[in-house]
Amino acid sequence: MILADPALSLQVGAGGSAAVKLFLLITALSFASALAVSLTSFTRIVIVLSFARQGLGAAQLPPNQVLIGLALILSGFVMAPTARRIHTEALGPYLDDKLAPAEAFERAAAPLREFMLRQTRTEDLKLFYEASGLPRPSRSEEVPLTVAAPAFMVSELTTAFRMGLFVLVPLLVIDLLVATILMSLGMMMVPPTLISLPLKLAVFLLADGWHLLVSALLRSFA
Repeated sequence: MILADPALSLQVGAGGSAAVKLFLLITALSFASALAVSLTSFTRIVIVLSFARQGLGAAQLPPNQVLIGLALILSGFVMAPTARRIHTEALGPYLDDKLAPAEAFERAAAPLREFMLRQTRTEDLKLFYEASGLPRPSRSEEVPLTVAAPAFMVSELTTAFRMGLFVLVPLLVIDLLVATILMSLGMMMVPPTLISLPLKLAVFLLADGWHLLVSALLRSFA
C-alpha cells in the first residue's frame, strides 16, 4: 500500500537551482584556503614578510597571526581588481541565472588566468608545457589552468625568494659588523644578537622599513 502525503512536495526549478548554487558555494569555500595560497598573491607576500622577520632576528615579532593577517589583507588589496572582474563577468550573472555553470567557470577563469600569466616567467611556463606534452598556444587566453597554476606557483616562489634575499642581505651585514666589532674588542662572550637586534630594529624603523617593504611588494604586482 502506498501512502501519499499531500503536504510533501518536490519543486524543480527555482528551488533546485538555489540548492545547486548553495552546494557549489559550500564546495568552493571548502577549497578557499588552498586557492588563496596557490592562485593569488598570498604566497609571495607571506614569504617576503617571513624573510623580513627572519632577518630582523625577532623570531616571534610580529606574531604569526599578525603576519598572516597582513599578508591576507595585502593579498585582498592586490586581488581586488581581479575579484571585481570575476564577480561582474561570472559570479553575478550566474547567481542571476543568466549563465550555465560551465560558462560561468570559463568566464571566472579568464581574469584569474590573466593575473597569473602576468606574474609567470616564460621559463616556468615553458617547463610545464614541455612536461605535459601539450602544444604551446599562440594566445594567452588558450593557456589551460592546469599549466598556468603550477607555473605561476614556481614563479611566485622564485620572485619571493629573490625579494627576500634583498631584504635579508642588509640585515645580515649588520650582524656581521657587530660580530666583527665584538671580536676585535675581545668581547667574545657577549652574544652578538644582544646588540645587533636593537640596532637592526633602529635601522629598520629609521628607514621606514614596513612602508618600503609593503611598497615594494605592491609595485612588484603592478
